[in-house]
Amino acid sequence: MAKFTSAQIKYLKSQRLGRLATLRPDGTLQNNPVGFTFDEETGTFEIGGFNMGESRKYKNVVANGQVAFVVDDLETVDPWKPRMVEVRGTAEPIPNDDPRKSRVRIHPNRVISFGIE
Repeated sequence: MAKFTSAQIKYLKSQRLGRLATLRPDGTLQNNPVGFTFDEETGTFEIGGFNMGESRKYKNVVANGQVAFVVDDLETVDPWKPRMVEVRGTAEPIPNDDPRKSRVRIHPNRVISFGIE
C-alpha cells in the first residue's frame, strides 16, 4: 500500500473530482471523470456515481481491477501552476443490491504528484 504525504492528503481532501482509467476486457482503456472520497486512515479512495453498478467502469473493475486515478487542477493560470496526484493500483467492486449505490474502492500501489509540496 502506498503512503501519502501530509501535503498530498490535504490536497486530496480539498478536491472532489478525478479521472478514473480502467482496463476494458478488449485491452483498451476507458477514462471517465468521477466524484470520489479519500479515506486518510486506510489510504483508499471510494468512487460512486450515477448507476455505478451498471456502468462500464464498474464492469471493467469486476473483470480486471487495474486502475489509474488522477486528481488535478490549476492553482493559478498566470503563472501556470498545475497540481496533480496520480494513483496507480487495484480496485475492488463494492456491490449493493441497488446498483445505483454500488461503489469502487481503489487501493493505491504507487503515488506520484507535482505542484503539491
